[in-house]
Amino acid sequence: MSDPYGPPPTPPPSGQPGALTQEDRTWALASHVGTLVSAWFAFGFLAPLLVMLIKSDSPFVRRHAVESLNFQISLLIYSVVGAIVAVVLTFATLGIGLFVIIPLVAVLALVVLVLIIVATVKAGNGEDYRYPLTLRFIS
Repeated sequence: MSDPYGPPPTPPPSGQPGALTQEDRTWALASHVGTLVSAWFAFGFLAPLLVMLIKSDSPFVRRHAVESLNFQISLLIYSVVGAIVAVVLTFATLGIGLFVIIPLVAVLALVVLVLIIVATVKAGNGEDYRYPLTLRFIS
């Protein structure tokens, strides 16, 4: 299946107008890493939203911030739906469903952490990254 948004644009070579600066890479990196910090306050979407609003003049930073923001909004939706399903499953199985739910949540949290780390490394290297299974609300 082809990507409906087409291939990501390639960054211009260093030294030319529009080339990525270290500041651009740092801000793009912050849009991903910041989600780990802001997630402690249950607002994982806050860091990429702030980066998007502060550094909207850089297309590279904006792409990473939008991608991270869409991923965090998708995670929020998936988490709410998952929590509802988990509660129903727990009550329907009289608590036995927790033996499935708790390990599943742990594995999914680890997968999310790995995806954020991969996106952060890509941003630090000046590359674009698309999170899998992300609903694209903001473009």
